Formats: sequence, structure tokens, C-alpha cells
Amino acid sequence: MLDFVQLGWEAETVGELDHRKLKAPHVKLRAATPGATGDIVYSVDLRINEPNSVFLSSTEMHSFEHFLLWGFQKYLPQNFISIGLMGCQTGFYLILFNEGRAGVIRDTYEAILKDVLVASEVPYANIAQCGNYKNHSLEMAQALARRILGAKTNWNKIV
Repeated sequence: MLDFVQLGWEAETVGELDHRKLKAPHVKLRAATPGATGDIVYSVDLRINEPNSVFLSSTEMHSFEHFLLWGFQKYLPQNFISIGLMGCQTGFYLILFNEGRAGVIRDTYEAILKDVLVASEVPYANIAQCGNYKNHSLEMAQALARRILGAKTNWNKIV
């Protein structure tokens, strides 16, 4: 059995929670799935907006997803598996291999957000690397990064 508290998570916030009670932005462990050989796949909820409230636009999500993809590949190359959009348009699912420490994940997220603020372009926003390369906005991604960084002290306040 995994010790979520030792990893830096509040045990009562791990897993699926009532979406009517979720605060945002937050960084929350959604699941930890151990494999037969001891490896663990972690799913982390990078919630940006409170559910059933304000939704991210297609352009915001798309551009921000590119930055998260670029950033987690840069900072956690041995652990990063994928970043996925939440269909409800309120955040992203981060999938990591053998890295579930809250501090490492939050610090990495913060570094990526700071990179967004000084970027001169959206990563991979070109016809060779993106299936909708015209649907990007550096300004929207930077505004989102500023907002999330501004609420950093609340990232662990889930409910």
C-alpha cells in the first residue's frame, strides 16, 4: 500500500472527489497504479478552473497543453508519460511513471509556468508538429500561467 502522506499528498484528497466541492487551481493526486514489477503510474489532476464554473477556451487549452507537454518532457524526461485535456475544459491530467512526490510535481509545474511567462512562442505550434497549428495564443497561455502562479499558495487546497 502506498503512503500518500509520505509522498506529500493529503490522503483524504487522493482519488475521485465530489466536483461540487473542488477548489481551483490545485494540484492533486488522482490515482497511483502499481505494476507487477513495482513500478507505479501516477495520475495527477492539474485543475485550473473550478468545475461547472468557468471553462478554458479551445485556444487556451491547446496552447497551454503544448507548454505542459514541452515542460514535463524537459524537466522530468524519465518520468513523463502524457498530458491530457480534461473534457470538461477545467484542467489537465498529468501521467507520470515512478514519480509521485507532491513537491517534485509542484516544483516542476511552477518551473514550467515561469517558462511560459518568458516564452517568445508556443512550443510545437507549427504545421510539422501540430494538427491545428493556427489555433494558438502565447498571450492567452501567459495570462493563464500568471493566474495559476498567483494562486500557488492554494495549490494544495483541494476542497
